[in-house]
Amino acid sequence: MIGFHSSRIVRLLLAILVLGSATSTMRADAPTVTAVLTSSETEVDRPVQLQIKVSGDSNATPPNEINVDGLDIRYTGQSQLVEGRNFRFTYSFVYNYTILPLKAGTFTIPPQLVQTSGGALRTPALTLNVSPNDDGNTTSRRRSGASRALDMKSIVFCELVIPKTTAYVGEAIPAEIRLGFNSRVPSRFVEPPSLSGQGFTSQRMKEPEQTARSINGRPYDILTYKTAITPVKSGRLEIAAKDAKAIVQIPRRPTSRPRSPFDMFGMDDPFNDPFFADPFAGLGEQREVKFSSETATIDVKPLPPNPPPSFSGAVGHFALTSDVKPKNAQVGDPLTVTASITGRGNFDRVNAPALESDTGWHTYPPGADFKADDDIGISGTKKFEMVLTPNEPKKAVPPLVFSYFDPLKESYVTLKSGRMPVVVEGTPLSSATPAVANASGTPGPNARPTAAPEAQDILYQLNDHGRWGQSFTPIFMQPVFWAVQAVPFLGLIGFFGWEMRRRRLQNREGLRRASWEHETAELERKLRRADDPADQYFAEALRVVQLKTALARRVEPNTVDAETAVAAFDLPEEKRERMRELFRQNDELRYSGGQNGNGAIAEQTRRDVLELIDSLG
Repeated sequence: MIGFHSSRIVRLLLAILVLGSATSTMRADAPTVTAVLTSSETEVDRPVQLQIKVSGDSNATPPNEINVDGLDIRYTGQSQLVEGRNFRFTYSFVYNYTILPLKAGTFTIPPQLVQTSGGALRTPALTLNVSPNDDGNTTSRRRSGASRALDMKSIVFCELVIPKTTAYVGEAIPAEIRLGFNSRVPSRFVEPPSLSGQGFTSQRMKEPEQTARSINGRPYDILTYKTAITPVKSGRLEIAAKDAKAIVQIPRRPTSRPRSPFDMFGMDDPFNDPFFADPFAGLGEQREVKFSSETATIDVKPLPPNPPPSFSGAVGHFALTSDVKPKNAQVGDPLTVTASITGRGNFDRVNAPALESDTGWHTYPPGADFKADDDIGISGTKKFEMVLTPNEPKKAVPPLVFSYFDPLKESYVTLKSGRMPVVVEGTPLSSATPAVANASGTPGPNARPTAAPEAQDILYQLNDHGRWGQSFTPIFMQPVFWAVQAVPFLGLIGFFGWEMRRRRLQNREGLRRASWEHETAELERKLRRADDPADQYFAEALRVVQLKTALARRVEPNTVDAETAVAAFDLPEEKRERMRELFRQNDELRYSGGQNGNGAIAEQTRRDVLELIDSLG
């Protein structure tokens, strides 16, 4: 005789055999279709399941998309089940859809078309009531009765930490975004928050730091994002970290037994036995939640008027050091001046220091390299290398000048390096003359006096050779002979040296123009690829305009501003305004220098920039 527990095992084996042979025993009844919701009442952001059941057809085609305004409905897969009554079995498919309510209200899911072998069938219309759900708190309104609200802030929270409440335009302010997750509640981080507000830019956030902390006796896992905020206009600045996302396991009250898929169709569940109970059924439901920080306020003050001429927008506190190599050179030879600006501030607005006086010097565009000392790039050293060529003899390179605004002193500060001693020798380039006077026909210092014209016709008759006749040493072995021979030789070398220098000076302008043309071509090819962020793209486009203006007007590219570029080309008024807008846009992105300049450029904007550049010839 078979015992009670053995009967369960037999029933289980029978059910498995039925599932394995369902295809061969499926009744050839006409296909049928129905649809149900796992719950007809829910809340905003709390999903429910829509299940469409098709019986009598294994090749039915359910709808791919179900569109209802206010509901996000997505197909999540299918399952199979076998129904048996009086030893007659039917094989059915259940197509599952997840419905995420986006707003409160009463929604009607219209009948859906299902293609079967017996023709097109339609599901019944379904009604879903969605109640509000504010601040991520769950307030159940099920028919079984209301339960108390769940405080989501005890599970997840977001903080925006800004150390200052007042600042100046252009001042880089460090900021931290801290996300907390209760260690005792299962959760999964999905998406970091974004800084919300107007009138500022921020640097791109890197990977967060992970720490553990206890708050009010509860353990939390903390994710800390670091960034820097730069105000771009004066006034009241309001900032908040908005819409961090996480999947949280919301606790729920235990029920008598978990809901069975067979219940929705009014059937007895053959596997309704504690042996099949889900050990995780009491944990709760997974839910996506959004959480934000409180709003922080900063009072932004404008920079004082009348800045120094060398001020380029740097705000912070800085120090300047400089050096030059080599210490000895000739007129026209290059010297490399290295300037290092160290400190804390908005280094994206730190430009190369300028010579206090550039008289007698030719300068070239500097190169820059920045090395950060922190995670957000507002502390470090920016190193510049500038190439100078002296046009005349010099004893020192003039001091370098750099200006910035110090928010602690609330005033402009101008740094000035010391004079850098050098020894530059040679002839000034503006009045270059042959190096050896003999090349122009003037007698050298060792040349012997020339006889008077009237005596030259009898010069061969002279028998008195002075000191030459007093020695039996051959003339070609005497030093004076070789000294005299060296004069024209040295004069020839001097002439060739002077001629080479003259040609080099003549070709320098041509080489510079060739270098500008090559740089212009390379930048134009890069612009057409359009794979750079906005700040770099506009900087490269502006450089092309400056180079083309320099080629057209024979000026230095770095001195070209918007009005110089406009005046250099015969452009219609509309393109003149676009030219000025290009300079303004570049300045804005350089000034912001943070995340604002890292986005992609609209295709139409890129086409407009390329069209403007092409019109410059």
